Amino acid sequence: QVQVVESGGGLVQVGGSLRLSCTASGLPFDDVAMGWFRQTPTKEREEVSCLSHNGGNVYHANFAKGRFTISRDNAENTMYLQMSSLKPEDTAMYYCAAAPSGTYERYGCMRSAFGYWGLGTQVTVSS
Repeated sequence: QVQVVESGGGLVQVGGSLRLSCTASGLPFDDVAMGWFRQTPTKEREEVSCLSHNGGNVYHANFAKGRFTISRDNAENTMYLQMSSLKPEDTAMYYCAAAPSGTYERYGCMRSAFGYWGLGTQVTVSS
């Protein structure tokens, strides 16, 4: 049984930092791509950052470039999203997801390519 669990969300002030974590079990973690997505009540779920099974193929949405860093520790079956210079528009539910490596290489950081999802962790940036 595959389980994907996010943690690390919370309330942070504008300009602050936050690190999200995601653990996955029940799948070959070192053979799947991982990604972060986010969603608000008024917007569709959008991609934030993704990386390949070995961390070599990294994608960041334009809004994440220069502010967010995605990484993974395959020995710990864990992925991270370090977020800095946070803005109110970063407020959202953040979801972690896993995808087969071949699917990610073909389709990239697309929501539809990711088949295993966590329940999300809320990030709120206050002004």
